[in-house]
Amino acid sequence: MVEQGGTAAAETDHSGRRRHARRRSGAASGGLLRSSALMAAGSMVSRGTGMFRLMLQAAALGTLAVGGAYNTANTLPTSLYTLLIGGALNSVLVPQLVRARTEHADGGQAHEQRLVTLVLSVLAVGTVVGVVLAPLIVGLYMPDTPGNHQLFELTVAFARFLLPQIFFYGLFFMLGQVLNARGRFGAMMWTPVLNNIVLITMFGLYRWLVPAPGDAASVTPAEVRLLGIGTTIGIALQAVCLIPYLAETGFRWRPRFDWRGTGLGKSVAAARWTLLFVGVNQVALTVVTRYANAVDAVAPKAGAGNSAYFFAQNIWMLPQGIITVSVVTAMLPRMSRAVAEHRLGDVREDLSRGLRVTGVAIVPAAFFFLAFGPQIATVMFSYSSSGAASAQPLGQMLQAFALGLVPFSAQYLLLRGFYAFEDTRTPFWMAVWISGLDIILATGCHLFLPPRWAVIGMAAAYAASYAGGLLVTGLKLRHRLEGLLDGKRLVRTYGKLTAAAGAASAVGWAVARICSGAVPAPVVGSVLALAAGGVTMLVLFVLLARLLRVSELRSLPGLG
Repeated sequence: MVEQGGTAAAETDHSGRRRHARRRSGAASGGLLRSSALMAAGSMVSRGTGMFRLMLQAAALGTLAVGGAYNTANTLPTSLYTLLIGGALNSVLVPQLVRARTEHADGGQAHEQRLVTLVLSVLAVGTVVGVVLAPLIVGLYMPDTPGNHQLFELTVAFARFLLPQIFFYGLFFMLGQVLNARGRFGAMMWTPVLNNIVLITMFGLYRWLVPAPGDAASVTPAEVRLLGIGTTIGIALQAVCLIPYLAETGFRWRPRFDWRGTGLGKSVAAARWTLLFVGVNQVALTVVTRYANAVDAVAPKAGAGNSAYFFAQNIWMLPQGIITVSVVTAMLPRMSRAVAEHRLGDVREDLSRGLRVTGVAIVPAAFFFLAFGPQIATVMFSYSSSGAASAQPLGQMLQAFALGLVPFSAQYLLLRGFYAFEDTRTPFWMAVWISGLDIILATGCHLFLPPRWAVIGMAAAYAASYAGGLLVTGLKLRHRLEGLLDGKRLVRTYGKLTAAAGAASAVGWAVARICSGAVPAPVVGSVLALAAGGVTMLVLFVLLARLLRVSELRSLPGLG
């Protein structure tokens, strides 16, 4: 009787613990969805205003000489910020901030203050060095040849005004990560709207002052100052506006330089591999940008060079920025806590749910770009100062990128599984694999394809490199989680999503073809084709996904 009673009590205890685990899992899932929804809303507004800003930028600067110089120069601050410390902020420091708030007697306040001081010091020095070395840095992205010298000088002039953004990018992400570690996710997604408003105003003013920009030699110093200073002010405002939100959480910063013996060495050691990871990615970016700028030098009127690549990639990354980044930002602190408490099953569940929830939006978005790339480009960029003809190669680049959105988004999410373990070495080797493949394929496009198609091929190469990288990353992470990657459920869900999106996009494409042929005006025809084909695809995708019983469809409001 005693043994039976003990067994019954044990079974009751186990049952109670299972119910508690289910309640905790349900509450955690609800919290993840609420946090993700708040960030997705802010990100949607931010990305929406960002798309309008890109359209105005194309209208004001075009996709040829002036636009190419501005885009190349505006790539430098983000690249150098990421090289200096950005990669470490995004992947290493959040888990350690969370751990410090949990383990330190003062709730991690001293650790936060030392970390903010260290980051701002590195950024200040890096910004000064970047501005001084602007010509050398630009030379990595654009050759200074006799036929290209004026464009090179214009890019350097832009860079001197834009490179101070390094400091403000770092300030924004550092303060944002402190907020994320405190469970405040919304502000970081909403304040970029202010930056977009500043840039929309600036490009609108430039368009009014300079109705038809010419070549590099026609740009005046006053125009360079307007674009350079205006762009930097937007980033500065975006960063400074996070300070009131931090104050609400009780954070008070004072400079602390007592870094030795305080545990920051662990952060630096962990960041070493992340900085190498970022460096490898920047090498690939530099190579592709240089090849794309070379196309602009050889075929300056084709509209198939660096600016077209820049605009196409920004449109392509929009769903990932709205959906995946929002989910990942909410997931990383949770996964870090689960790893610290040795709950590998919860890490697996977070990763699986994150992949399945994001896939409901990412997979159809990829097929949408594949089906309607030319129409999207025509609607958004046909009125640019470069003329309607420049939209065609841009739309083809968007199609070349298209299906790579699925592995790109999944790879971004899976890497956070390694970061939750504070493993930054494995992501570095993944970056070596992906970037190496990208450089090899892009070099082949540069050498063997005609200029009109070379950069379109590079877009496809970028997508293919992430497809290969995702396979390797999944195998590595599965081993790290002791086989708990939930592969069968993921394959089943993504298979259903691919079938539904593929069939829906094919029908939508056919409808778009019929509509575009019914109207002779290219822009009006593209608007009609995009509207009719897009609505057809969306409705058919939802119906097919329901028919295939894709339960994750309920994660999209109004479609479940």
